[in-house]
Amino acid sequence: GGKLWLLDLATDSQREVKVSVITDQLAMMPKKVNVKNYMMSGGIAPDGKRVTVMARGDIFSLPAKDGVVKNLTNTSGVAERFPAWSPNGKYIAYWSDKTGEYELALFDLEKNTEKIMTDMGPGYRYNIFWSPNSEMLAFVDQTMKIWIYNIKTEKLTQVDKAMNLYEGGLNYFNVSWSSDSKWMAYSKDLQSQNSAVFLYDVDNAKLHQVTSGFYSDSFPVFDPDGKYLYLATNRNFSPLYSDFDNTFVYPNSTKLAVIALRKDVSSPLAPKNDVTAVTEEKKDEAKDEKKEEKKDEKKEEKASESLKIDIDGFESRLVLLPVDAGNIGKLAAVSGKLLFHRAPNSGSESKTRPLKYYDLSEREEKTIMGDVDAFALSANGKKLLVMSKSNLSVIDVAPEQKMKDMVPTSGMEAYIVPKEEWKQIFTDAWRLQRDFFYDKNMHGVDWDGMKERYMKLIDVSSTRLDVDYVIGELIGELNASHTYKGGGDMDYPAYKSVGYLGVDWALDNGAYKIMRIVRGAPWDAEVRSPLDMPGVDVKEGDYVLEVNGVKIDPSKDPYASFQGLGGQTVELTVNSKPTIEGSKKVVVELLNSEFRLRNLEWQENFRKRVEEATGGEIGYIHVRSTGIDGQDELIRQFHGQRDKKGLIIDERFNNGGQIPDRFVELLNRKALAYFATRDGATWQWPPSTVFGPKVMLINGWSGSGGDAFPDYFRKSKIGPLIGMRTWGGLIGLSGTPPLIDGGTVTVPTFRQYDPDGKWFKEGYGVDPDIEVIDDPSMMAKGVDPQLERAITEVMKLLKENPQGTPEHAPYEKR
Repeated sequence: GGKLWLLDLATDSQREVKVSVITDQLAMMPKKVNVKNYMMSGGIAPDGKRVTVMARGDIFSLPAKDGVVKNLTNTSGVAERFPAWSPNGKYIAYWSDKTGEYELALFDLEKNTEKIMTDMGPGYRYNIFWSPNSEMLAFVDQTMKIWIYNIKTEKLTQVDKAMNLYEGGLNYFNVSWSSDSKWMAYSKDLQSQNSAVFLYDVDNAKLHQVTSGFYSDSFPVFDPDGKYLYLATNRNFSPLYSDFDNTFVYPNSTKLAVIALRKDVSSPLAPKNDVTAVTEEKKDEAKDEKKEEKKDEKKEEKASESLKIDIDGFESRLVLLPVDAGNIGKLAAVSGKLLFHRAPNSGSESKTRPLKYYDLSEREEKTIMGDVDAFALSANGKKLLVMSKSNLSVIDVAPEQKMKDMVPTSGMEAYIVPKEEWKQIFTDAWRLQRDFFYDKNMHGVDWDGMKERYMKLIDVSSTRLDVDYVIGELIGELNASHTYKGGGDMDYPAYKSVGYLGVDWALDNGAYKIMRIVRGAPWDAEVRSPLDMPGVDVKEGDYVLEVNGVKIDPSKDPYASFQGLGGQTVELTVNSKPTIEGSKKVVVELLNSEFRLRNLEWQENFRKRVEEATGGEIGYIHVRSTGIDGQDELIRQFHGQRDKKGLIIDERFNNGGQIPDRFVELLNRKALAYFATRDGATWQWPPSTVFGPKVMLINGWSGSGGDAFPDYFRKSKIGPLIGMRTWGGLIGLSGTPPLIDGGTVTVPTFRQYDPDGKWFKEGYGVDPDIEVIDDPSMMAKGVDPQLERAITEVMKLLKENPQGTPEHAPYEKR
């Protein structure tokens, strides 16, 4: 219960230790907070005159330009999420946890009242998609089930279930309704890992898969005129080849396509044919008026008819639009136009994300706005809510728009009662684990009991930092890796950057001396000590006496004189002796961090040790993570040592990242062929590999992807693992919804098991084949016992299996 107790060991009695702390409890005081920086989701009114956003757990109604900023819900201890404005303008729908679970709520804008519509119970739900008649809502939940809720009948219907959406896919899952509200279109993944388009017939409760999934099709949207279905489809094959080897990838593959909904509807790209109209003689005007009235009546009748879709042969009517392939995301449609959002193409230097449309009549692509982070289309198809660099604006569906009038978010205020909000945040953290954790049995933990137990500590928490600590203790009960927490509305001390010279200091004769300048390999030009730059006359053993004319205080840490100077140009006073007399001034640009420089030095020292010990026959590669930085390191070091006869792969201190199957593939390439030439060298194939023996170094600081790397290395039978057992964490993450104040709690959503069905040893890790303790007494002397054993083992393997290019048979007489 957050109290301290004193246990008397002699009598086994206990008594409470009374603690009295005088405080104004500032962090617990109710307050009004501007929440414009806490916006997480939103939408636009049907006429585009207002927008709705969720911020800090409240639902707001904001004017497009001028008017009143309204906090519609203003509930400090309740979270509302994913607001969506009904097409008739009457309601804003959202998810509210007022009942203790996220249930569908409707806010009546005329009556200014809220009504909870569902009783679905546990679960997390995502974006809400209204039908055009404002009677139905579609959504997906965290179990990947796709639902329709009818607000008239209050009936909830499960339409379908996906397999591999998870947090990112769930957030971007999209539903498009036909204009008559009779059909619903969406895409979902198949067993092949491609996605296909599905149509749901609401009246007949019948689901149709309308594209095969041979290509990956996504983001279907109905044409409001009832003629077409638009979609994105990954079927552009333009490979990019590596500059280092023959590896290829197929990025920027998405094309735009259109499918006629019926067999009698012509392709929008059908050949045009100009026809001369025949002028008829003028007839009786009264008769003409009656004829026009009948035409109007027919139009109204046709509009009220249900949309007809020919399911048979649906995909065979697909036509690709003449729009360049690329990274194309969200689609939307208005009459005669397909809107689409482009992200920068992979490999492109561009950083902009233009919002565009393709005009069917003009058969031309046009730019609505040059750089947009997100957008939403109004129900009437005339206005767009766009977000760019955290600013909101409502613009027209027309070319060359600018964010002239910003949505006034500065007046967004919420009344926060910290104790109430902290309980909601704690409950959300508890629910997220309950709803997303890979094991529905929660590792056998009484999860309801854990909520009750730790909520008592929230009751006695005094700051948001306390709440963060309690959440950490709560999720720690699961005894699982990758359970992290952090962020949120906390008071952090002001941060000041520190400038670095890339040196080791020593206090000598009352002044700070440069004992050593940190250096990587001569070819490592990406970062160097500022003192190693050409023209800077400073050497090891010199004293740095002043920074920008201010004396370095020898009673303090030397870095105290470099506070706030990271990345800045400074003037140093330097001398070969600890006095100002005879000193000189040098100007350098300080580093923001020494991490990379010291890492490069570490790599180079070990590479040189391996080179010296093996006569240059063995290469050394350190892979510090399985993320992009570690991937870059593997490629950088590997391709610089392809001439070696064997390799030591050092993955000690590997902090994980991606699942490293491609890392292992690179290291496990076998000789397939050699190509003899007349005058040049013989080629090996594959060209980028080292065919010789390999060993891997591991230790207890290698985890997550750093567990998987040696695990896959062993399974691929590449070579022995040397060192100490790894961390043991292959329960992984695929994203989690944020907490309402911007905090985070991670939820492990998957766990690795082997092809034989056995779980990876969570909390145990990967055992070495050869155990070598990193003896600190030897390390202090500059000897790395694990590396030394790796050198011994790889040379033994090389002796058993000498490497070299095989000689080909005698030339043939043909």
